[in-house]
Amino acid sequence: MFEKMDEQLLDAMCERLKPVLYTEKNYIAREGDPVEEMLFILRGNLVSITTNGGMTGFFNAVNLKVGDFCGEALLPWALDPQSSSHPPISTRTIQALSEVEAFALLADDLKFVASQFRHLNSKQLQHTFRFYSVQWRTWAASFIQAAWRDYWKKKLLKSVRAEDANDAGKSPSLGATIYASRFAANALRSLRQHETSTPRMLPQKPAEPDFTAHQG
Repeated sequence: MFEKMDEQLLDAMCERLKPVLYTEKNYIAREGDPVEEMLFILRGNLVSITTNGGMTGFFNAVNLKVGDFCGEALLPWALDPQSSSHPPISTRTIQALSEVEAFALLADDLKFVASQFRHLNSKQLQHTFRFYSVQWRTWAASFIQAAWRDYWKKKLLKSVRAEDANDAGKSPSLGATIYASRFAANALRSLRQHETSTPRMLPQKPAEPDFTAHQG
């Protein structure tokens, strides 16, 4: 994102960055609290965790290192001129795994800097933002997993139905009938267990940062 900024804009942003230091096990943000800052990591390691609002069976953890950032939920809020004056609620808990040195951009300062993004190339910035955003990566991974579960379930049901159709077209032996019945029962039992052991809901899709030129 920053490669697309001119020097004047970068200078304005750097003037608003604040150096911060977090000790090991210190919490930077908690799920359910307002997002207060966007953080750019210079040294150390963080862990970013979400339970998708306390959803049963859902847990996602991502390690953040030098060069990563967090608090990106502030960016769509800052770019929207119609957004509430209150910062968005965090969907993740961020904790320091070691001593962490970083630059922080506070919500109000980001609001100012983000307003300068709008003249930049919208599509390039959106793709870059999604690629590096923990929230977008988590949502994408969950979406792919849900699609794979649906595919697996449909494939298994199709296999069971095909087995039943084959049995209906011939006079099976007692052993074949028992085998087919066991196969169908095990397949359906596996389906039920798979459904109850995995979350039925996806994480909320992250807000799309709009870098387009709705100036003023």
